[in-house]
Amino acid sequence: MELFRISAEKFSHQLSASGASNRWNKRGEFVIYTGGSRSLSTLELVVHRNAVRPDIPYRLMIISVPDADTYLKTLPTTDLPANWRKFEAYSRLQEIGSRWYASRESLILKVPSAIIPSEHNYIINTKHEAFEEHVKLVRTEKYFWDDRLL
Repeated sequence: MELFRISAEKFSHQLSASGASNRWNKRGEFVIYTGGSRSLSTLELVVHRNAVRPDIPYRLMIISVPDADTYLKTLPTTDLPANWRKFEAYSRLQEIGSRWYASRESLILKVPSAIIPSEHNYIINTKHEAFEEHVKLVRTEKYFWDDRLL
């Protein structure tokens, strides 16, 4: 399966995680956030950066991960708090993600996108024993902002 991540060019040549906290992880947990499509990854970038930044050179990272269910845990919206799309739910979602991260029960956590809940983001646990062998940066592509977004 191919997943997508848009990253500043200077960070796009290797699979690494900063350990910064986000919706599905706490600070110090090294995960890589990816999208199931190029378009969802674009929307996620715009939302998280609060703006379109054409002055920063970006690359689209294409990441290969295994398709097998043994590497993937899916988190359905029915298992989430009613307000899961709101900022107020971050601490609860971080708890869910943190338990998944610490348990290393799967390499990848498939979560609904807060922007488009019927689409999915995929959180990759860089500390999972299968990470080095099964997660590969296939290539990067130039990324550009369509002028109509600006």
